[in-house]
Amino acid sequence: MTRLFTLVGAALLLACSVQASAETRIGVVDLRQALFSSDDAQTFSQQLEKDFGDEEAKVRQVQQEAQKLQERLQKDGAMMNEAERKELSGQFQRKVQEFNQLKQRLDATVNQRKQQFVENARPEVDAAIKELLEENNLDLILPSEAVVYAKPDMNLTEALLNKLNE
Repeated sequence: MTRLFTLVGAALLLACSVQASAETRIGVVDLRQALFSSDDAQTFSQQLEKDFGDEEAKVRQVQQEAQKLQERLQKDGAMMNEAERKELSGQFQRKVQEFNQLKQRLDATVNQRKQQFVENARPEVDAAIKELLEENNLDLILPSEAVVYAKPDMNLTEALLNKLNE
């Protein structure tokens, strides 16, 4: 008898949860795409290029110098005596180290600025998502990374981008 009550209770619980999930309205957004496609992000990107253009050019220059040394070492290394080859190899290693240090420093600084941009934009993104939630009468908005498949009409990324650009 208790087994029968348990089965009936489980069936009722299952029926109620299916009905509740049928009423839940869900939207999906690609937060990264919307944020980094916004007008503010484009302005930020241009500012980054302006701020770090010289450092980026220096990194490229050092990289090219290292490549030239490597090419010379590969091309002429067999014809050089041991001391010349060792000297050229040392120059190449120093250029590679210089390149790695410059690149790491630049990457760290740029990533820090990008993180700061994301943190500063977070309140605006949250407000835009809340507006989308209310305007579309949704119960839940999920990030697209957490969704395996969603119907195209559930994707609100473009609407979020429009709100961020307002």
